[in-house]
Amino acid sequence: MCIRDRCHSVQGTAEMLARDLNEKIEDIDYLCAGINHMAFYKKFSKKNGNGVEDLYPRLKKLADDIVSDKITSTRSIGKDTESDKVLHEKVRYEILRRFGYFVTESSEHFAEYVPWFIKQNRQDLIDQYKIPIEEYIDRCKNNIKLWDDLEKDMTPIHNQPLKRGKEYASYIMDAVTNNNEVTINGNVMNDGYIDNLPSNCCVEVPCIINSNGNQPQKTGRLPEHLAALMRTNINVQILTAEAALTNKKEHIYHAAMLDPLTGANLSIDEIYAMVDKLIEAHGNYLPEYH
Repeated sequence: MCIRDRCHSVQGTAEMLARDLNEKIEDIDYLCAGINHMAFYKKFSKKNGNGVEDLYPRLKKLADDIVSDKITSTRSIGKDTESDKVLHEKVRYEILRRFGYFVTESSEHFAEYVPWFIKQNRQDLIDQYKIPIEEYIDRCKNNIKLWDDLEKDMTPIHNQPLKRGKEYASYIMDAVTNNNEVTINGNVMNDGYIDNLPSNCCVEVPCIINSNGNQPQKTGRLPEHLAALMRTNINVQILTAEAALTNKKEHIYHAAMLDPLTGANLSIDEIYAMVDKLIEAHGNYLPEYH
């Protein structure tokens, strides 16, 4: 069995959308495909006694209300447990309005992969879409503090009852060991699973897991505009891998120059300078590049 990676954003986003629509997740049927942190729900529907209801018309109406600040997503109720911030979903609902499909990765993270929302000297955009620029930094700080505290005292964990979470790992082990079949969205090499993405990239597609291992499912073609958006990030991933395999510094520059967010904010000279500073800052954690 070969799963390169798996992410919790697919099932987590599906649950959020169900809440936003005031529906039960048990009644939701979806098909999601793409690349990690940039997969889209090709189908998002509700199973009922009369058949299947396409939920995208309701989601698009919801998008208009959320982007115009008439209402907020249910994710904005209370603070995020890791970053201790109120997180909004205006970016993703804006993408739904413009691209016609909902993306899996959170608004604060997805905004880092595209050139439209985070720009230097454009605080108005940050405010408009309520993007917490420092969210992942704070999340890391909070998690590191939690790990340090647990290293000193494991009592908080020992006193907690065991409860199965939504992460895929336990379900995968159960499926392989006990043949309790489960379908997850896993990251695998694109051996024909998505027709209009490169064969040398990693894609995120439905995978059936059982005692026979992992069986990724062919999902056909993505809508061309979604595939085009994904290729902007696939290019960066492939060049980054090329830099790691060849130790050629030029590929790091190429990857950074082709990154959509970086290219939207910096000149070529600024990108080269940034890469040099990052390599220097990482010191011995990186190999020698030539």
